[in-house]
Amino acid sequence: MLGPFQQTTAPLKGHAYYPNLPPPTRRHRRRFSSPSIFPPPPPIPVSLSMTFSPLLPSAIRSLLRHLRLPSFPATASASAPNCLLTPITGFLLRPFTASAAAGALAQKIGKSLRRPGAPSLARVYADVNVHRPKDYWDYESLIVQWGEQDPYEVVRKVGRGKYSEVFEGVHVPNNEKCIIKILKPVKKKKALDYCHSQGIMHRDVKPHNVMIDHQQRKLRLIDWGLAEFYHPGKEYNVRVASRYFKGPELLVDLQDYDYSLDMWSLGCMFAGMVFRKEPFFYGQDNYDQLVKIAKVLGTDGLNSYLNKYRLELDPHLEKLVGRHSRKPWTRFINSENQHLAVPEAVDFVDKLLQYDQKDRLTAKEAMAHSYFNPVRNVESSRTRP
Repeated sequence: MLGPFQQTTAPLKGHAYYPNLPPPTRRHRRRFSSPSIFPPPPPIPVSLSMTFSPLLPSAIRSLLRHLRLPSFPATASASAPNCLLTPITGFLLRPFTASAAAGALAQKIGKSLRRPGAPSLARVYADVNVHRPKDYWDYESLIVQWGEQDPYEVVRKVGRGKYSEVFEGVHVPNNEKCIIKILKPVKKKKALDYCHSQGIMHRDVKPHNVMIDHQQRKLRLIDWGLAEFYHPGKEYNVRVASRYFKGPELLVDLQDYDYSLDMWSLGCMFAGMVFRKEPFFYGQDNYDQLVKIAKVLGTDGLNSYLNKYRLELDPHLEKLVGRHSRKPWTRFINSENQHLAVPEAVDFVDKLLQYDQKDRLTAKEAMAHSYFNPVRNVESSRTRP
């Protein structure tokens, strides 16, 4: 019987270099990953299943070459061609896939560089807050009049969000159950043209933030927790909006963005509905989100956009994005969505999903688009005597 640290000449077929140990579980992997528990195993004549195939993407091959692996012979394994077996922890590592390589590459990516001389200003409502008193937009100085909290008691936590926590509670005087939502300090203030005309960017337009009353035929845009007042030339945080609805300006670190960010998010929503592909741009992270956009809109347009605003992508991100030609919108039309993807709808999507924020429709222009002619005709017929 072999001890846990004795050499074996058997080929490595299972999970460990130590055959007497039980099969690894997630708990075992955490416990046994420390070198202080298991010393490095002795050299053993096993064949490591590693793949340096030229068919692998260059990023993976480059990362594999730079891994500090022991000097064991490496042969391809037909049973597990993408598995990487190493004696580092004594257990079989997870398959080293293209997504893992992309994740490792993403960790090296820094912020894009912005050279001065190419400011970005809103096409509409740029000076709304310039001509309004400070107490209109300076929410930091707002004094909140809080209600009385004493009659309420918290029972248990039932949920949380980015800007709040939700609890089950009770109103003590009448012993009625209630929900208590504890908000973090945020600013609050009808749909896009109105909020833009008031100098406000929503910055989190997505399906979950749109409520529709079908009986009353009314739509409401909700959750203004990320909303911000627009000031021309001001630089804003790019870590806003949900990933699938982030505009290119956020993904390339252009900080002086404006209301048109909301129009890109609207375009993503509309594209998802028209082409029955939700979300339309399905990135695994913020860097991959830019890749997904570039694969549809092409990298020529992206490079023109970067040059216009004097932006330079991190070399790692530039390599990750690669080169792609623009895909025609007809590529996304099929038998399941052709009744929705009428020419007017596709044109509406195209005019919203533009790299350059200045080329996108404004909210008022969007409402005047020919796609909404049937709606206008119905409304006008209702108002006729």
